[in-house]
Formats: sequence, structure tokens, C-alpha cells
Amino acid sequence: MNPRIRSAALAAGLLLTAAGAIAGAQVTYIHPEKMTDVPRYPSDRESMEITFREHLDKLSERLPAGQQLVVEFLDIDLAGDVFPRVPVQDIRVLKGRADWPRMHLRYRIEQDGTVLRSGERELADANYLMHSSRYNGELYQHEKDMLDDWFRKEILAAQR
Repeated sequence: MNPRIRSAALAAGLLLTAAGAIAGAQVTYIHPEKMTDVPRYPSDRESMEITFREHLDKLSERLPAGQQLVVEFLDIDLAGDVFPRVPVQDIRVLKGRADWPRMHLRYRIEQDGTVLRSGERELADANYLMHSSRYNGELYQHEKDMLDDWFRKEILAAQR
């Protein structure tokens, strides 16, 4: 590859990375190893963290220009219960009883370094198997639905 093209591509990539750092949601997980029910294998837990981060990024695109969503997950209890079957993979079974998804999070909406709103919420959906999901068949579909409801009712409603 031509060195000039490589340099230009590298510079463009750095600019996109810098711009992306400002936009989207900032998501952190406070002591994920101590959370109620997250995947036990580090690679699976990292995949879950990336999934929720990307989902919140997508939701935050609906915020007015210049605003950023900052979320700290304090606890997560995923839908269903885990049954270890094979040493390398767990099976999650959803029964619809006392195994509903729960999340405890702290959030804030910032603009230009100023906190516009903040709060701490405990989300739960005891009826998670009783309604349809727009993420049907996706990993963590019930948790995504729960985050969508919270974002719509708490974050977007406050914008109006």
C-alpha cells in the first residue's frame, strides 16, 4: 500500500475514533464479577457488555445533538436461570417465574460537560415472556426491551 494512502487512512481512522468518543453512550460496569447474574466466562461477559454498550449507543442517537448518555451498571440479573451442562458453555433457561430480568443502573445526561439530568434506577420486567419483543431471537432480547422502555419513558419523555 502506498505510504501516503496508508497515512491518510490512519489519520481518517483517528479522526473517526475521536469523533466517536464524543458521540454515543458512555457505559461502564461497576464490579461485573460481583453482579447477581452475568455470564461466568470472561469472554461471554465481555460480549454481554459490548452488546449493552452498542444498544445504549443506538438509543442515545435519539438524544438532541450535543447530549451524551452516561450509564453505570451497578447490578445485572439476566432473564432466566443458568444451568451448567458442558464445561465450556452454559445453557440459559427462561421459565417466566421468578427469573425475570433486572438491572440496577445510574445514569446522567450531559451536554458540554454539564449534567442536565441524572438518576439511579432499578429496572425489572416480571412479565418479560408475556409480550412480544422487537429483538425476537437476539441475545439479551428481554434486557434490550427493558432498556428501550426505560429510555423512552425516562429519558425521551423528559426531553419534551
